[in-house]
Amino acid sequence: MKNEDIIEKILPKPRSKFLKVKCKKCGYEQIVFSHASRKVYCLVCGELIAEPTGGKAIIHAEVLEELG
Repeated sequence: MKNEDIIEKILPKPRSKFLKVKCKKCGYEQIVFSHASRKVYCLVCGELIAEPTGGKAIIHAEVLEELG
């Protein structure tokens, strides 16, 4: 095994991601954290986009893309 393979197995990878979402009400796109710890509202219309649960947030918008 190469050193790179060993390091990948030893070091944990994060399970959280940033999500590019689209508001269902107005269509505005913004980036939110998958494990948001506070309510996230649309910057344009104020619609609830993400709701915290203690782990992964409940996403109330259309997920367009997972980033990083």
